[in-house]
Amino acid sequence: MAEERKCPECGEKIIGRADKKFCSDECRNNFNNRQNSDIVNVVRNTNNILRKNRRILEELAPEGKSKVHKNKLNEKGFNFTYFTNLYKTQKGSVYHYCYEYGYLPLEHDFYLIVCNNKNEPAQAN
Repeated sequence: MAEERKCPECGEKIIGRADKKFCSDECRNNFNNRQNSDIVNVVRNTNNILRKNRRILEELAPEGKSKVHKNKLNEKGFNFTYFTNLYKTQKGSVYHYCYEYGYLPLEHDFYLIVCNNKNEPAQAN
Protein backbone atom coordinates (compact mmCIF):
# COMPACT_ATOMS: atom_id res chain seq x y z
CA MET A 1 0.00 0.00 0.00
CA ALA A 2 1.25 3.50 -0.85
CA GLU A 3 2.50 5.69 1.95
CA GLU A 4 0.10 8.46 2.97
CA ARG A 5 1.35 11.82 1.75
CA LYS A 6 1.07 14.90 3.95
CA CYS A 7 0.96 18.57 2.99
CA PRO A 8 4.30 20.24 3.88
CA GLU A 9 2.41 23.39 4.90
CA CYS A 10 -0.38 22.18 7.17
CA GLY A 11 0.23 18.42 7.56
CA GLU A 12 -3.16 17.41 6.15
CA LYS A 13 -3.50 14.28 4.03
CA ILE A 14 -3.02 14.93 0.30
CA ILE A 15 -5.76 13.54 -1.89
CA GLY A 16 -5.43 13.51 -5.66
CA ARG A 17 -2.72 13.04 -8.25
CA ALA A 18 0.43 11.15 -7.31
CA ASP A 19 2.61 14.19 -7.98
CA LYS A 20 0.45 16.64 -5.99
CA LYS A 21 2.54 18.26 -3.23
CA PHE A 22 0.02 20.39 -1.30
CA CYS A 23 -3.52 19.84 -0.12
CA SER A 24 -4.77 23.17 -1.51
CA ASP A 25 -3.79 26.25 -3.51
CA GLU A 26 -3.81 28.24 -0.27
CA CYS A 27 -1.21 25.95 1.32
CA ARG A 28 0.92 25.99 -1.83
CA ASN A 29 0.82 29.81 -1.95
CA ASN A 30 1.54 30.20 1.77
CA PHE A 31 4.48 27.80 1.57
CA ASN A 32 6.01 29.50 -1.51
CA ASN A 33 5.44 33.01 -0.16
CA ARG A 34 7.19 32.13 3.09
CA GLN A 35 10.09 30.47 1.21
CA ASN A 36 10.59 33.53 -1.00
CA SER A 37 9.81 36.34 1.46
CA ASP A 38 13.41 37.15 2.43
CA ILE A 39 14.60 37.36 -1.17
CA VAL A 40 11.51 39.30 -2.22
CA ASN A 41 12.11 41.85 0.55
CA VAL A 42 15.76 42.34 -0.42
CA VAL A 43 14.86 42.83 -4.08
CA ARG A 44 11.95 45.15 -3.25
CA ASN A 45 14.08 47.30 -0.93
CA THR A 46 16.93 47.51 -3.45
CA ASN A 47 14.55 48.47 -6.27
CA ASN A 48 12.99 51.15 -4.07
CA ILE A 49 16.41 52.70 -3.40
CA LEU A 50 17.33 52.60 -7.10
CA ARG A 51 14.02 54.19 -8.13
CA LYS A 52 14.47 56.92 -5.50
CA ASN A 53 18.01 57.62 -6.76
CA ARG A 54 16.70 57.83 -10.32
CA ARG A 55 13.91 60.25 -9.32
CA ILE A 56 16.44 62.49 -7.55
CA LEU A 57 18.74 62.56 -10.59
CA GLU A 58 15.80 63.26 -12.89
CA GLU A 59 14.61 66.10 -10.63
CA LEU A 60 18.08 67.68 -10.49
CA ALA A 61 18.66 67.40 -14.25
CA PRO A 62 15.30 68.25 -15.86
CA GLU A 63 17.00 69.22 -19.13
CA GLY A 64 19.04 65.99 -19.18
CA LYS A 65 22.29 67.51 -17.92
CA SER A 66 23.32 69.53 -14.85
CA LYS A 67 26.05 70.08 -12.30
CA VAL A 68 25.15 69.80 -8.60
CA HIS A 69 26.98 69.72 -5.30
CA LYS A 70 27.09 66.50 -3.28
CA ASN A 71 25.22 68.26 -0.43
CA LYS A 72 22.18 68.71 -2.71
CA LEU A 73 22.14 64.99 -3.49
CA ASN A 74 22.52 64.13 0.21
CA GLU A 75 19.71 66.54 1.20
CA LYS A 76 17.35 64.70 -1.12
CA GLY A 77 18.34 61.31 0.31
CA PHE A 78 20.48 60.05 -2.56
CA ASN A 79 22.22 56.74 -1.75
CA PHE A 80 25.62 56.56 -3.46
CA THR A 81 25.96 52.84 -2.66
CA TYR A 82 23.24 51.80 -5.12
CA PHE A 83 23.47 52.12 -8.90
CA THR A 84 22.52 49.91 -11.84
CA ASN A 85 25.75 50.01 -13.87
CA LEU A 86 29.02 51.78 -14.58
CA TYR A 87 30.20 53.40 -17.79
CA LYS A 88 33.89 54.09 -18.36
CA THR A 89 34.75 56.64 -21.05
CA GLN A 90 37.76 56.38 -23.34
CA LYS A 91 39.44 59.06 -21.18
CA GLY A 92 38.93 56.90 -18.08
CA SER A 93 36.06 58.81 -16.42
CA VAL A 94 33.60 56.51 -14.66
CA TYR A 95 29.89 57.35 -14.66
CA HIS A 96 27.59 55.61 -12.18
CA TYR A 97 24.14 55.01 -13.63
CA CYS A 98 20.71 54.62 -12.07
CA TYR A 99 18.86 53.33 -15.10
CA GLU A 100 19.24 56.04 -17.79
CA TYR A 101 20.54 58.75 -15.43
CA GLY A 102 24.26 58.87 -14.76
CA TYR A 103 26.47 60.92 -12.49
CA LEU A 104 30.17 61.67 -12.66
CA PRO A 105 32.17 62.87 -9.64
CA LEU A 106 33.92 66.18 -10.36
CA GLU A 107 36.27 68.32 -8.28
CA HIS A 108 35.21 69.95 -5.01
CA ASP A 109 32.33 67.51 -4.34
CA PHE A 110 30.40 68.45 -7.47
CA TYR A 111 28.69 65.92 -9.73
CA LEU A 112 27.78 66.08 -13.38
CA ILE A 113 24.36 64.49 -13.95
CA VAL A 114 23.51 63.27 -17.44
CA CYS A 115 20.61 61.45 -19.03
CA ASN A 116 21.30 58.74 -21.59
CA ASN A 117 17.80 58.84 -23.06
CA LYS A 118 18.60 56.40 -25.84
CA ASN A 119 16.63 53.19 -25.69
CA GLU A 120 19.70 51.15 -24.78
CA PRO A 121 21.45 51.19 -21.39
CA ALA A 122 24.91 52.69 -21.04
CA GLN A 123 27.55 50.08 -21.76
CA ALA A 124 29.76 48.88 -18.94
CA ASN A 125 33.45 48.26 -19.60
